[in-house]
Amino acid sequence: METLKVSQITKKYGRQTILDDISLTIQPGKIYGLLGRNGAGKSTLLNLIVNRILPTNGTIKLGNDEINDNDAALTQFYLMSEVSLYPKHVTLKQMWEMADLSYGSFNFNRARRLLKEFDIQDENVRLSNLSTGLQTAAKLIVALSVNANYIFLDEPILGLDANHRDVFYQELLKAYEENVKTYVLSTHLIEEIQQLVEHVFILDNKKIAVDADVEDLLGEMFVISGPAMLVEEYVKDQNVLGTRSLAGIKTAFVRGALNEEKEIPDQIQIKHPDLQQSFIYLTNK
Repeated sequence: METLKVSQITKKYGRQTILDDISLTIQPGKIYGLLGRNGAGKSTLLNLIVNRILPTNGTIKLGNDEINDNDAALTQFYLMSEVSLYPKHVTLKQMWEMADLSYGSFNFNRARRLLKEFDIQDENVRLSNLSTGLQTAAKLIVALSVNANYIFLDEPILGLDANHRDVFYQELLKAYEENVKTYVLSTHLIEEIQQLVEHVFILDNKKIAVDADVEDLLGEMFVISGPAMLVEEYVKDQNVLGTRSLAGIKTAFVRGALNEEKEIPDQIQIKHPDLQQSFIYLTNK
């Protein structure tokens, strides 16, 4: 499997710039998170990568070859999104057959097993006759069964209840372990995917604000709390992303190495935040 490289991509619609000079590298065989606030350009970036839309500037390459009009490269990509490109009356079985025709070697056995896991009774049911959550599940079944090396999942848990979200997470890991592929998840439910993703890209202000392994990112983020005056004194020389105060207790969110020579007062507590907390303060305007 070859490396996917996005180099200096800019996308404009008229005078509006959606993405500005974006560069990133997606290595084979990893699970990535693509995060950003509403309107950050996540869906646009994914559509650029799979060649559904074209960049204003920049290149996207798989290995040494550009992906634009490159069938050999594009048949390695599969994008599942909330936008449905299927015919109005398509059935689930027809969706599978279309994926098999386009990519070959569709895993029909896995798809039929996943029908039961997601509580869908009939493979001949029309996609449009399912609820929003089950339509998402039906599209996830295709994404988890298709024969592509790069699977891009744009809001893959839209409308899924807690039980079906858990089914998806478990089946994603199972599919990944059985046949190592590259998965890129773009979702607002950041807390739920923290244990899945190895590397995260955070889009903010039309650019890549963070490109880091999750473990490394969280290792350099700190939540420092305690009496307000003590916290203010302790963090005054640090990179403070934001603060909160309540009843004389102050919490500061800091990114970067702490000063090891500075004494930590007994009343101050220091811990690492989770990915969702980190995202909020990294993208807080």
